[in-house]
Amino acid sequence: MGLCLPSGRHRPHGGGLPVTAVNPLRAYIAVTAAYWAFMLSDGALRMLVLLHFNALGFTPVQLAWLFLLYEVAGIVTNLAAGWLAARFGLAATLYAGLSLQIMALAALTQLDPGWAIAASVAFVMAVQGLSGVAKDLAKMSSKSAVKLLAPSEEGGLFRWVALLTGSKNAVKGAGFFLGAALLALAGFAPALWTMAAVLMAILIAVLLFLPKGLPGRMKSAESWGGWRSPDARINRLSLARMFLFGARDVWFVVGIPVYFQAVLSDGTPDSRRAAFFLIGGFLALWIIAYGAVQAMAPRILGGKGQPLPDTTRKAALWSGLLVPIPFALAALALWAGEPAPWLTATLILGLLAFGFVFAVNSSVHSYLILAFGSADRITRDVGFYYMANAAGRLIGTLLSGLSYQWGGLAACLATAGTMALLAWLATRTLPRQPAP
Repeated sequence: MGLCLPSGRHRPHGGGLPVTAVNPLRAYIAVTAAYWAFMLSDGALRMLVLLHFNALGFTPVQLAWLFLLYEVAGIVTNLAAGWLAARFGLAATLYAGLSLQIMALAALTQLDPGWAIAASVAFVMAVQGLSGVAKDLAKMSSKSAVKLLAPSEEGGLFRWVALLTGSKNAVKGAGFFLGAALLALAGFAPALWTMAAVLMAILIAVLLFLPKGLPGRMKSAESWGGWRSPDARINRLSLARMFLFGARDVWFVVGIPVYFQAVLSDGTPDSRRAAFFLIGGFLALWIIAYGAVQAMAPRILGGKGQPLPDTTRKAALWSGLLVPIPFALAALALWAGEPAPWLTATLILGLLAFGFVFAVNSSVHSYLILAFGSADRITRDVGFYYMANAAGRLIGTLLSGLSYQWGGLAACLATAGTMALLAWLATRTLPRQPAP
């Protein structure tokens, strides 16, 4: 793959900032392993919080509030993270992300069941905000490192970013199941302490074994004011990304888990425990399958991982394929009127189809942001792009609770369809030429 560095330098895909002498494959593996560990804990924490507080009787809107600051923190962090990485290096921001996640897990163990609902919501929101900062520091560091480490051979960037993104989501899916299982078997606080201890061990291992030479401070680091990209393609792609992830989180965060828990649990402790496993298992399967499709996206779209002909045209095509799925599911839910076994089975199949198309879209976006971005400001471009991603998740999270509480499952899915439609319209504004 052209990974040897006889000259002691590696020129990243797309040209630009050189990386100091380091085996790029070894550095890529180390960064990916750290990111895997983080996303395992991130997925587990989301399920712990969602299922624990749903079992305590929180309404869909209250559940949505628990995750809002997590997404708000993502918006702010992604703007700041690019600047921080440019000033202090990608390794520093990766270590900071892991450390803050450990702090968030430990802090959440201090939640007192005797607190009033308002106090519990405020405390969990604050801790989730800290976790959101951690997540986006780790994500920006890992994705930016791929741009600088990927081989310059044809198709190398798309393959490497697809593998990182796809494997990350598969691991996060396993985290969903892990969180549900730990909640059912060990309880809320012991599960959090277990995850914090494992993540601390991973952080120590990364500190000891991450190869020296991962990009440090960048000579061309810009002032804080340069956060917005001068490239219209990046700004339009970011808008499409915002609506794309809003379309997913409208049903994913609150709506579908609450619907499934209502269908699967009769309120007894045993049925709640069984529902935890089933809901966590389904969401884990969805995320794992989504990650697997992401990793295969270069083959699905281009064959043998070669660069895509007219990438933006294919991005618009696949974005359009996503739109009818949530609208069709919403129509079925409205027609059914109430939960039914056939509706639940149809939802499972429909949401798996949604996941397949969504994964291809997400993978193409992740490639395009790195292909469009210039190496000398890649952390800023990636930070801005993932700021839009976090904004979409924030909008989707809020609308998930509001739409489900207002109009039930049908309104929740119809809202997801509207967001998917907006993502398609934004994708169509991208220029119709091959990505550079």
